[in-house]
Amino acid sequence: MSHDAERHILVGHLLAKDGLCTGCRAWWSRLTPYPCWQVDWATSRQPRSMTAALLGGRA
Repeated sequence: MSHDAERHILVGHLLAKDGLCTGCRAWWSRLTPYPCWQVDWATSRQPRSMTAALLGGRA
């Protein structure tokens, strides 16, 4: 998965004034609290990549 995928998710899934995820509402008609699981996944990718690079592996 590329860094562009994470960036695309973070741009589309934003916090709405009502505390829900705008991307989940727009794309799947879901009323999901922010941060949704897509944002959790996208924000966890960078630390995992850095850890894997430090230990000599790949994420």
